[in-house]
Amino acid sequence: MEFLAILLIAALVFGICHLIDKSFTKAFRSKAQHRSGMAVRASKRYGVFGVILAALGILAVCVGITDGAVLLIGGILVLLLGICLSVYYLSFGIFYDGESFLQSRFGKKDVTYRYQDIQGQKLYLVQGGNIIVELHMADGGVVSLQSAMEGIYPFLDTAFAGWCLQTGRDPQSCGFHDPSQSLWFPTVEEA
Repeated sequence: MEFLAILLIAALVFGICHLIDKSFTKAFRSKAQHRSGMAVRASKRYGVFGVILAALGILAVCVGITDGAVLLIGGILVLLLGICLSVYYLSFGIFYDGESFLQSRFGKKDVTYRYQDIQGQKLYLVQGGNIIVELHMADGGVVSLQSAMEGIYPFLDTAFAGWCLQTGRDPQSCGFHDPSQSLWFPTVEEA
């Protein structure tokens, strides 16, 4: 019976998160890049882990109210961690079309860039085999992308094609371009 209650709570939490995601998308994502259907998103595991941790946190808080302060405080911390992971998953995204891309982040205003604004890239290899591609922009900003994100490679291919078109370069003459080595743009030199 308890297992059935946990499954019911988990299904309810997943349903609520799905509804929030749909309403968040309709309310706050109304630009052309949002409607293109092309996006780079954080891995779904952030959202799934967030929902699971939030559900476990709620369960621990409910039990901790009657059983003790340690479980109550631990439940609150796990609940907050779950909420943070879910908010990160729902708020981060790069939405793009053939002309430009829009970077959305939690707590910051959306920034729209044209592909010609890309000045170069840096690569970082992190533990676990993930690659981080940093795109350095004309305004001094940096757009960081992880190889574990969903939709990163189609975005980088589109960005390279748009960059060549907008800067008047021939893709065949770009000797630095080698997607098999995670190189789409000229390497930014250390200052």
